[in-house]
Amino acid sequence: MHPSAIFHENDEDRLAALVAERGLALIVGAQDDHPLIAHAPVVWSPGRLRFHLSAANPLGAVLSAGRRAMAVVTGADAYVSPDWYAVADQVPTWNYVSVEMEGAVRVLSGDETATLLDDLSTHFEARLAPKAPWTRAKMSPGKFDTLLRAITGFEMTLERMAGTTKLSQNKPEAEIARVAAALAERPDEGSRLIAKAMAAAG
Repeated sequence: MHPSAIFHENDEDRLAALVAERGLALIVGAQDDHPLIAHAPVVWSPGRLRFHLSAANPLGAVLSAGRRAMAVVTGADAYVSPDWYAVADQVPTWNYVSVEMEGAVRVLSGDETATLLDDLSTHFEARLAPKAPWTRAKMSPGKFDTLLRAITGFEMTLERMAGTTKLSQNKPEAEIARVAAALAERPDEGSRLIAKAMAAAG
């Protein structure tokens, strides 16, 4: 998290919404002081985070041994130019939103992992409407079970869930408005999303 408390986000509903919207987390673990990381699709529910990794992933072996882990979900982000401020002597910075989750991890059973995959596909297939949703019923008999054996499902019991919402809150309102207006004119989606978030926060 950002060290400045002004950027800390502790509203669980907002954090959960970001996790659900993004759906992809950086999973972080360690073995003998050596960091191990992997990207994984995630499903959040109150008090827990479910995800899966390839059975061949070294991080999976570490987590299977009952280690703790951290998951980081990053939302929109945007570069902020000092030229956009009216006040002098500013420096470049970055506005962004993110969530950190931490806790003990357990291995899911085969049935629990299958449910996790069903929940993932249901959630994200819904975004593709009016396309008919994909389900594993469309797969050849036995194929899903074969693929299921190639992954390991996990559940993290959330002991900490906190976030960073860095939207220039440390600047005067007029400066925030200038930055938001400049970002709204940028061609990339991240800048426009941050501009919209800044406007909503104001």
